[in-house]
Amino acid sequence: MVMMDTPKSATGSILERVEALRPIIEAGGHEAQKLRRLPQDCVDAMIDAGLFRAPIPRALGGEDLSSMETIEMLEAVSAIDASVGWNLMLGSEINAMVAGGMDPVLAKEVYLDNPRVVMCGGGGPGSQPSYAKRDPSGDGYRVWAQATFISGCSNATWCLMVAPLLEDDNSMAKDASGAPIVKMWFLHRSQWEIMDTWDVSGLRGSGSHDVRTEGGHVPDKFSDVGLVTFPPHHSNPVFRMPVPLRLAYNKAAVALGIAKGALDEFVKLANTKTPMLSAVPLKDRPIAQHKFGEATAVYRAARAYLMEAMSAVEDELHAGAPWPGAETTQNARLACTHAANACMQAVDWVTNAAGTSAIRMDNPLERKLRDAHGAATHRWVAHPLYGELGRIYMGGEAGPEFDGSNSQSPRK
Repeated sequence: MVMMDTPKSATGSILERVEALRPIIEAGGHEAQKLRRLPQDCVDAMIDAGLFRAPIPRALGGEDLSSMETIEMLEAVSAIDASVGWNLMLGSEINAMVAGGMDPVLAKEVYLDNPRVVMCGGGGPGSQPSYAKRDPSGDGYRVWAQATFISGCSNATWCLMVAPLLEDDNSMAKDASGAPIVKMWFLHRSQWEIMDTWDVSGLRGSGSHDVRTEGGHVPDKFSDVGLVTFPPHHSNPVFRMPVPLRLAYNKAAVALGIAKGALDEFVKLANTKTPMLSAVPLKDRPIAQHKFGEATAVYRAARAYLMEAMSAVEDELHAGAPWPGAETTQNARLACTHAANACMQAVDWVTNAAGTSAIRMDNPLERKLRDAHGAATHRWVAHPLYGELGRIYMGGEAGPEFDGSNSQSPRK
């Protein structure tokens, strides 16, 4: 596919557009298993359909999706292929968060002058020390950093990387309160390189390589770009949600999609397979019926809880709260954690019930099993959060991630 200067006009609802892209998403997902990243034609098709920019404000060319609408979009794509869904999740997530945290005049330059823009960023620390210094020219800063797990970096125009700011004498720069200045730096694609580090099983096509910059330049006009600004520049309540919660519900959405896709694939298999030494097809075997019924209930319950919890967050914000309170935040984070882990369990059940057919590399359930486990290991939805939330629910003190304050983590 030839890269267009501007996206094509998107028509139909978000879910209708996703369904229209099904053949491209399926093909892109298959190719991504070999490339370990998305092929560009799949990325271009989703850009043309308006998916990467759908969660950003309308004033910047987006559709101002609510958290629940974003979950529905990501679930629908991930049900077709999780690596494609993960790339869309990260690109649209960072697109929206930066749009919300960026000065509106600068945002128009970044988003309206470059309507195909896709961003990546965050990640964990790399193997080399990271730091930033004031550029000797007087314009902006220079950054030395490496970050891990930068999903979708091959398809991104900008990357956000974390590094502390140092003074000329290499001492730590500090803010007015005396705290060290550690921030995310907004770097153009020309300022960083991709390290080929992503060789995994689950979410294999997400392209989550390391990214490194050696003295990458951040001009002054981009030096204050971050993931959040209070008070927000836009009215959509999602821009008042804590960063960890926003990162969590998007990951949970992908997990929901993987489970939905696995259930659909199991039905197809059960209607065509007759197990060895069996006189009846798989769909007529009690164990298959039981596991499918149980897995369906778990998926639907997880989805309902997540949507209910996120609706409560948005209701609280629409009612005038500056940000979600402790109880609402904790409930939503529990729903996100439960969604990822319950969906992994549901996929395990139907994959096991499918028998040896599901271990073949050409069977869709094989990939969905790997992807379900990959999604459930992510920091913002992983099972250790059950312990942290359980401790809080039993009377323990909540830290900044869960206390209902406007403390915002800059890390992804």
